[in-house]
Amino acid sequence: MTIACFVMMPMLTLAATQPDPSELLQETGAEAGFEVREEGQAQLTAFIGRIINILLSVLGIIFFVLLVWGGFLWMTSAGNDEKVKKAKTLITDAVIGLIIILAAYAISSFVITSLVEATID
Repeated sequence: MTIACFVMMPMLTLAATQPDPSELLQETGAEAGFEVREEGQAQLTAFIGRIINILLSVLGIIFFVLLVWGGFLWMTSAGNDEKVKKAKTLITDAVIGLIIILAAYAISSFVITSLVEATID
């Protein structure tokens, strides 16, 4: 066991002195003529993407809760027309809201993709 520790010790010190692989990739890309992006840009776009995903997830949860609540109101209305109407309105509004959210996401995704492709070409 002690011999294994002495054999592995030089390997650990060599691993600690190696440069960061991402720096090597940046240097290689720059020498090859590719545009080197700042690391902050990639992190910013990933951060914005995560925020959008979180917001869409929250909106999906809200839609689901409204849909279940509308169904619960409908099932517990006991034939009361006013409660049934309220439940139908809630379900309809939730579905319309989901359609608006998905349409807004699709339109913004299309516009952003088109702008990125237009600026890259």
